[in-house]
Formats: sequence, C-alpha cells, structure tokens
Amino acid sequence: MKGKRLWVYVALMVLAAGALAWLLTRKHKSYHADRGVVWTTEYHITYESSLDLNDSIQAVFKLIDESASAFNENSLVSRVNANATTTVDDIFVKLYRASSRVHAASDSLFDPTVMPLVNAWGFGYKNGTLPTQAQIDSILVFVGLGKTSLEGYTLHKDDARTQFDFSSIAKGLACDEVARMLERNGVTNYLVEIGGEVVARGVNERGETWRVAVDLPADESDGQVKHTPATMLAIDKGAVATSGSYRKYVESGGQKRSHIINPVTGSAATGDLLSVTIVAGDCMTADAWATACMAMGAERTRDLMENDNELGVMTIAATADGTMVVWSNAAFARKMTSNDSPF
Repeated sequence: MKGKRLWVYVALMVLAAGALAWLLTRKHKSYHADRGVVWTTEYHITYESSLDLNDSIQAVFKLIDESASAFNENSLVSRVNANATTTVDDIFVKLYRASSRVHAASDSLFDPTVMPLVNAWGFGYKNGTLPTQAQIDSILVFVGLGKTSLEGYTLHKDDARTQFDFSSIAKGLACDEVARMLERNGVTNYLVEIGGEVVARGVNERGETWRVAVDLPADESDGQVKHTPATMLAIDKGAVATSGSYRKYVESGGQKRSHIINPVTGSAATGDLLSVTIVAGDCMTADAWATACMAMGAERTRDLMENDNELGVMTIAATADGTMVVWSNAAFARKMTSNDSPF
C-alpha cells in the first residue's frame, strides 16, 4: 500500500508540475504585431505567443522570394525562365500543382506561364511600348501550362521560351507558409495579411473572431490608396484573397487595361469586373481563383461559382453608367458578419 501511495503522490506531483508549466506559459503569452514591407507591399501579422517569431517570419519570406520571385534575378523561377536549370524545389512544386488544379477548373484562364505577356503589357520586370496584336499572337505560341510538365522535381518545357510568373499565387502561399510556421510554434490565434491576402485562425486579442474587411473599389488615379469597406467577413479558420482591376492598369486608346492578363487571348483585361474576393480553406487557392475570376468576367464567374460550396465568391462589377453591382454566392454569405451585406 505504501508503494501505491508513493506512485499516486508522484503522479500528482507530475500533474501539478505540468499544470504550473501550462499556467506560466499562458501567463507570458501575448499578442504580437509584426508589420513591414515585402515584395513592394505591406504585411501585417498578429499572433498570440510567448515567443517573438519575427526571425521565423522573415525566414519564410526569404524562402518564398528565393524560389518564386520573378523580380529576383537569382531566384529559382528566374533560373527556370532563363533555362539555367530544370530542377525545382518544394515551393515551386506547390505553386505548380496548385496552378494546375485551378488552370484545369477555370478553362485555362488561370495560367502562371503568362510572364512574357505580363512583360509585354508593361506589368513585369521589363517595360516597353504596348504590344501589337501580331506581337501578342507570336507570344501565345509558347504560353500555356499544358506546354510544360513536372515529373518529381524535374520541369519539362515544350518550348524553351516559356516562362513562369507566380505573382498571382505566391503571396497566398506565403500567407499559408507563415501560418504553418506559427502553428509549428504552438500558435493557435493569428491573422496573417500580405498585400490584402489573409489567413486567419482562432480569435483576436479581445477574444473575438477575426474580422476581415473587403475594400470597395475606388478611384486611385491620384496615387493614394483608399480603404473603404464594402463588407466585413468573420474568419476563424480560413483564407481570403481579393484581386482587382482598379489599382494596377495601363491606358491604351482611352481605355484602362488591367494588370490581369487573359492567358487565352493574351489581352489585358478590360471587362466589367472591378474586384473579386474569394474565401477558401487556404490562401494559395483563394489567390489563384481571385485572378482566374477576374479573367473570366462577372457573368462567367457567376455561372461557375453560383453553387460552389467550398469557395465563397463576391464580385463587384461596374455597369456602363458607373453603377456598382455586387454579387455573392451562398458560401460567401455564410462568412459575412451578422446583419452585414454589401452596400
């Protein structure tokens, strides 16, 4: 009996020590706010932890930049584009596979091989005069994800001129990778935002579900970024990405052309869509679909996404007289805050 009492005593001491350690950890946990600029855009990361994880956040940014940035001439994607290597890494594989899924589901309207067209329209790392139709047609010959393949970590191109631009999906992956790093460090409450792409989990410092504002499209021709909420989303586990045509564009023949390039026609978008917001389980997927829907236009997006139960979608389009028209599917409406509706 004495031996049994001793074991009970030891067990109680272990439990007490564990409880004390847990309480001490909780006591020292606080919400950290990390902010700065990466890839020429602002980021804001808020998380509850007993640790300052800024160094780890920067390490994630560095990893993504060294793999996926077409504006970093030493990155992996730049070397792939220059045909200096055919061997890729885990980041490239994730981006390629996610791109392939959205490419197939969007009738090829999401395509990361648009880099030559992006440059031709002046949105990439090369600037020049706007392309003629003949120039666009000559570029389209080697644009198309289907003209490439990935076997393990080896990339194959049918045409050596094919080049990748993961800009429309890499920020989403960066958000996801920062979130995964936070979770590996025991963080369960966080919000990661990079240039408007968001991943959130848990609650904020007030114990409330994270609120994510979706901006109303605004005239920013004066160079001033304007943030006027169109609606508010409640996100406790998931991601949000918005793509718009009103911040980055070129003017051609009195017509504004968006930085969103249609990979099928080779043209910069001039359609009725001002912005598309996607709610998804991960930010890489949300980011890709926001771009795909911008290329589709409002009507085609509604037809495809009306009954989608996994992706929440909201579009803001403009009529000929400038009136804004808002549409969202049921999956998006479920994420809107109580008693809130666009406009």
